[in-house]
Formats: sequence, structure tokens, C-alpha cells
Amino acid sequence: MSLSTFAAAQLLRVLPRVRISRAVGRLCEREMPSPLAGPLLRVYGKAYGVNLNEAEPQADGYPTFDAYFTRTLRPGARDISGDAVVSPADGRVSASGRIDPGSRLFVKGQSYEVAELTGEPSDATRYINGEFAVVYLAPGDYHRVHSPVDGEVTSVRKIEGDLYTVNRIGEEHVPKLFVRNKRVSIVVETKGLGRVTVVMVGAMIVGRITVTGIPEADVPAGLHPFPAPRPVARGDELGIFHLGSTVVLLLEPGISVVRQLGKIRYGDSLLRTA
Repeated sequence: MSLSTFAAAQLLRVLPRVRISRAVGRLCEREMPSPLAGPLLRVYGKAYGVNLNEAEPQADGYPTFDAYFTRTLRPGARDISGDAVVSPADGRVSASGRIDPGSRLFVKGQSYEVAELTGEPSDATRYINGEFAVVYLAPGDYHRVHSPVDGEVTSVRKIEGDLYTVNRIGEEHVPKLFVRNKRVSIVVETKGLGRVTVVMVGAMIVGRITVTGIPEADVPAGLHPFPAPRPVARGDELGIFHLGSTVVLLLEPGISVVRQLGKIRYGDSLLRTA
């Protein structure tokens, strides 16, 4: 570990992460002065490689940084694979593999218990010998999350927690990172694949997580069962990160994630190599 990485990891531990995230979130939701909005967003876009050519055109520009960050895409900007399981987000597949007999998945040398990650005790046995994939969303990525399968959304659970950064430093140097951070677990029941769970993991500077079907702009803590399951097709929107983060996808046994690590876009197959 380099000296700079060690220093960043130590600084991360002592920062008031939640207070900083709330303050930045409030700033991002304030309307930007028109003379400053364009130059500021161009600087950000150049620094992080934002591709606005694929975004839905905005006649009056983006009034807030949050609106810019949560931008929608042009119709047809993504091709949705015909395979049964697709990526739920743009980003980078940073880990994937088998969930072991102890109902644990391993990411960057750290183990995570499935039931703790999702907040659902029955998942401790449901996902044994199943598969997982982790998609990390960088600051320049499109930050809406989509259904990886055809099915029905039956419940959403918000689990409160901390807000550590989920970049490489966080993954490698914050013990139990994904189960320490606040997160939202979205359950999609399918006909052929059983239960698929999409966990949206919050991060430092991520002020809110919005989920389709939940009226609040930030999902309230606790379990939210859907009395009438919401049908979704592969590629339908599930939720929005208000600033960047990570998605953990959990699959029951019977199907294998073979997509190699690296860049991916939502709608790309997870069942074949690029």
C-alpha cells in the first residue's frame, strides 16, 4: 500500500462522513446561477469523462447539479441484451463469483454475509451456491439503476448505516464496507430464476437513494412490501443514486455470471463475455 493510499484511508476513518454527505447533497439540490452552471458542469464533465451526447437533451440546461448527475438517457441509447440477466447499471464490474456454503460472498479479500447485506434473514440459505456481481459506478457514469431481469418487484428494504466511500480505497481498507454503509435492497421475483436481489449501496457524498414505487425522494428506513407487485422487464428503471455508488446483484443457484471484470453498460449481458 502506497503512503498516499494509507493516508487517504486514515483520513476517511475520521471524517464526519454523514454530515459531509448531507451538506453536499443540499448544495447539489440548490439551483445554480445561470452564468456559473455551464462552466461548472463542463469542468466536471471533462474531469470525469461525462458523455452528454447520450443524455436526453435539456432545452434549458440543468438547473441543479443533482439534475445533471441523475440525467436520463436518449431513447435507444442502450441495447438490452436478450439474455436472462443483464447489468443493472453503467460502471465497472469490480467483482463476481459464487456465494459459498456459508452464504458469504468475497470482494477484494473481504467476506460479506448475504443476510446482513440484504437485511433479510431467510436470504442466508436462499442464495447459498448462487452467484453475485458487483458494479461500481464512477462519478462520470450514468447513475440510474435498472432491472437485470424480467419479473416483479415485491419489496424494498432500506438499511441505515454509515457513508464510507466505495472506491478502491474503501473496498480494500474499510472492513465490511458494504454492510457498514446505508443501502437499499430491492427484491425482484422471477418465473425461471427465483428471487433476484439488487442492493444499491450508498456512499460518501451520496445523499439519497430514490426507488421507483416508493413516493419519498429518499427511501425511508425499514421494509416496504408492495401489496401489488410491480412488473418489470430487463432494463426498466428501478432507482436512482444521487451521486455515485455501487450495486451488488444476487442470484439464486442455477445460473452463472461469466462476464469478465471491467467496463459495462446497463443492459449488457452478464451471462457472456464482452
